[in-house]
Amino acid sequence: MLQMLAGGLPIVSVASSIVAAEAASRKRLGIGMHSYGAHWKAARDGHAKARFSDALEFLQYAHQLGAGGVQVSIGKKDSSYAAKIRAKAEASQMYFEGQLVLPKDESGLDQFQSELRLAKEAGASVVRTALLSGRRYETFDSAEAFQRFRAQSWRSLTLAEPILKRHRLRLAVENHKDWLVPELLEWLRRLSSEHVGVCIDTGNSIALLEEPMEVVEAYAPFAASTHLKDMGVQEYSEGFFLSEVPLGQGFLELKGIVAVLQKANPKLQFNLEMITRDPLKIPCLTEKYWATMPGASAQRLAQALAQVKRSKSAQPLPHTTGLSTDQQLEFEDDNVRKSLAFARGHLNL
Repeated sequence: MLQMLAGGLPIVSVASSIVAAEAASRKRLGIGMHSYGAHWKAARDGHAKARFSDALEFLQYAHQLGAGGVQVSIGKKDSSYAAKIRAKAEASQMYFEGQLVLPKDESGLDQFQSELRLAKEAGASVVRTALLSGRRYETFDSAEAFQRFRAQSWRSLTLAEPILKRHRLRLAVENHKDWLVPELLEWLRRLSSEHVGVCIDTGNSIALLEEPMEVVEAYAPFAASTHLKDMGVQEYSEGFFLSEVPLGQGFLELKGIVAVLQKANPKLQFNLEMITRDPLKIPCLTEKYWATMPGASAQRLAQALAQVKRSKSAQPLPHTTGLSTDQQLEFEDDNVRKSLAFARGHLNL
């Protein structure tokens, strides 16, 4: 710099170049597709105010918002469509992560391989999946039913892993209100594959009464992707309400979470998952809630309820019931924008 200054290069020009370089290298928060559930539904229904209707349009809209990338399923498209996604992402200096469903048996391998190939052609090095579409305590009525799901999950993973290896892609399995930390870690270690890791959702495991930072620290060595979210809680008679809220408005230690994950995997991308919906009921004081978790300790319940009491939201949790489609679309978009602004201002994302 001294040599440039001595040569007469204006100080303002040098400073501007440094700032621009830092801005270009700074990691930016991306957006997961489920942050826009109302928009995807509106698009399927042909609503005029839906801002996008497919993965490419979603990427373009995320770019308008200043996001660093997207995590989204491509759907039933072809290689030319995937090439358009890749070209747009590269031109916008954005990343692309895919999303897909694992095969249940050999009959689903062709479809899985086709979706995987398209994701790679679109520029993905990571694809996200979830082994359960619902929630453990709502889906299963017994420990035996959960064990059948567990066996099916293992089968899906062992079918998928060789294909992931062949395509040199990494699968990020979300902690989706289904697995307790010891359970998920057990089969990750059993599988022992560099091609299978975790999409660490920073709020989901609260629904299973696990402490958020402990969950992040446990999964960090396996971090392949993220769903970054903040959470609000409030008590009710059978347990507590749990709700995504815009980043910075909940009780999660977001700076600490980001620091832990960046240290564990500097290449990790952070995807916002700000789901705008009614609060979820976590009925942890009912018998059915515990049906799949025999032997759980009373201490875990006590600690979780104490956390809820300490962290309960002072403001009402978000609700969408009673809102028109137009109001839901605006509410959802506003929550995403608020979260992106917080990430830029407070998380260096």
